Amino acid sequence: MATTSVKQPDVKGKPRTAAPLAGDQIHSAVEEVLSSTQFIDIHTHLFSPAFGKIGLWGIDELLTYHYLEAEFFRSSSMTPDQYWKLSKKGKSDAIWKTLFVENSPISEATRGIISVLKAFGLPTNASALEEARRFFEEQSVESHVRRVFELAGISSVVMTNDPLDAEERPKWMSGGQKHPQFHAALRLDRILSGWSQHWQELARQGYAVNERATGKSVGEVRRFLAEWNERMRPLYMAVSLADEFQFPNDSMTSKILSEAVLPSCREFGIPMSLMIGVRRGVNPALRLAGDGVGRADLRAVENLCRDFPDNRFLVSVLSRENQHELCVYARKFNNLMPFGCWWFLNNPSIVEEITRERIEMLGASFIPQHSDARVLEQVIYKWRNTRVILAPILTNSYRLLHNDGGRVTKQDIQRDVKRLLRTNFENWTGLKNG
Repeated sequence: MATTSVKQPDVKGKPRTAAPLAGDQIHSAVEEVLSSTQFIDIHTHLFSPAFGKIGLWGIDELLTYHYLEAEFFRSSSMTPDQYWKLSKKGKSDAIWKTLFVENSPISEATRGIISVLKAFGLPTNASALEEARRFFEEQSVESHVRRVFELAGISSVVMTNDPLDAEERPKWMSGGQKHPQFHAALRLDRILSGWSQHWQELARQGYAVNERATGKSVGEVRRFLAEWNERMRPLYMAVSLADEFQFPNDSMTSKILSEAVLPSCREFGIPMSLMIGVRRGVNPALRLAGDGVGRADLRAVENLCRDFPDNRFLVSVLSRENQHELCVYARKFNNLMPFGCWWFLNNPSIVEEITRERIEMLGASFIPQHSDARVLEQVIYKWRNTRVILAPILTNSYRLLHNDGGRVTKQDIQRDVKRLLRTNFENWTGLKNG
């Protein structure tokens, strides 16, 4: 394992500079730093224990995750209609039998299940399901959360919080949550992407809005956002957008985003997160597993960053074909922070390609990854995978620097890793300053 000297006073009381690493020391130093640095998971669909059953955890939730459901239908003769009629346990039994007994779990999603079982010291053979169920049933959620975060090497996560969600809203109205390892993000899909279907819910809550967002509507949306900012204290506002997203145009999305959401973000001093490129319901029979991906026109991002220079934007794009363009825009606009390898991109071969490209073009001025976890234990394998993928990428970058005559110390690596997976997000959102 590589060791370096830290700054120590010399005979005249002046600090010494840490010794540079030799080329063959870099890889072990990178691995050590990655393993010892606690990351911030900046985007998840997890919930703190205060939300009760809304928060998903345990083996049956892991097995019925929509990634595995989509894979299940490729290897099973069971139809979606037959599957949806099963109980939760029946669904997970069917998926376990098909993907883990009758087939080898070699996909990214199925290997993740095996990794989670191994992390808890549980068997991973064909008959392991019932023992796994007994184990999770015996856990207390509060202590289980702490253990999962320790195994994942993360200090905190950012939730996805929708104040128009019928299950979630009452939890916030009755006091919300105070867990220090769970931060809120104010999700606005129903308002920005589904105004025609959801404006009446705002009206029922006492806001003077109408279907065309005329009159007092914009001001009332801002009042709604102000009240929920006070209630949630979100680190950012967020929306998931289709591959067809354009800005500016005459859509309701464009109007509310520019006239209500972005001014509110500036007022509260928080960024806007845009996740662009999803195609909803390409196969409706698969429900949540039936969404697809499309290449987006990132001139919308260009226009937003240019026209709203006082707003900060977190941006993740779902199509692999959009990644280079996003990097170029990040070089042009310092109010743009690329983040993560989202959803269908979260596969090692693609993550490696995207992360190398970002380092080559942006240095350490981006956020490499988030888990997008919907089930608590998923953070274990997703962050372990991230560390495994990042190690050779960073090693290669530092070796190239070393070979070109640059000086690399363990302190440099610690600073860069912390910046990539903690400090960039803390500074972008103000989390560092509370």
